[in-house]
Amino acid sequence: MTIKGFIFDFDGLILDTEKPGFLAWKEIFDRFDQPFALEDWKKAIGTGPRAFDPALHLCALVQDSLDPVRLHEDQLSIANKIIRTYPILPGVFDFILEAKAAGRKLAVASSSPRSWVTGHLSRLELIQYFDVILTAEDVLRVKPDPELYFLALSRLAIHPSEAVVFEDSPNGILAANAAGITCIAVPNEITRTMDISHADVVIDSFTEITLSFLDNGFVKY
Repeated sequence: MTIKGFIFDFDGLILDTEKPGFLAWKEIFDRFDQPFALEDWKKAIGTGPRAFDPALHLCALVQDSLDPVRLHEDQLSIANKIIRTYPILPGVFDFILEAKAAGRKLAVASSSPRSWVTGHLSRLELIQYFDVILTAEDVLRVKPDPELYFLALSRLAIHPSEAVVFEDSPNGILAANAAGITCIAVPNEITRTMDISHADVVIDSFTEITLSFLDNGFVKY
């Protein structure tokens, strides 16, 4: 079956924002001589702040009148400086070009805020390739809930069997699974250490796949 549409996660999948995010929070925690472990950060990957909010966690540890909003602003500023030194992850741009040239529909479905996603996609000159961009503001429940993926299917006007999701995190894979969409996991440096075995296929990077490879049965329905 020809795949009609591809749905991409953003953070850690198109651009490695996961490691910079961790490094930024660690820098802030270090200011207060508080530990911030990678295992803490993993709780927040691929979902929204309701799952784990590092700012609230730090406030509880310090037990001081810290402003969580200001902490998030500081973390975002630090992370963005690091992220701007990072390239698009290997093979992503080439695959997007190939799929777009073949007339396939492309979407981004991210649990992050719209300004974050569209800001980076614009900076990387990728935004024009996507037919649909969905973020946390578009749904009531972010991943691992499947709402983002159901909405993406609706906006692309395709069925679950006609789509493939690319994800890097366990929460994102759970969302794709719940939406009934084939999911290819492409982990980054951090999510490679997490359990992503519930993906249909796991690859090291987009350099391992081509559109024709997928169309010819690499993905099993």
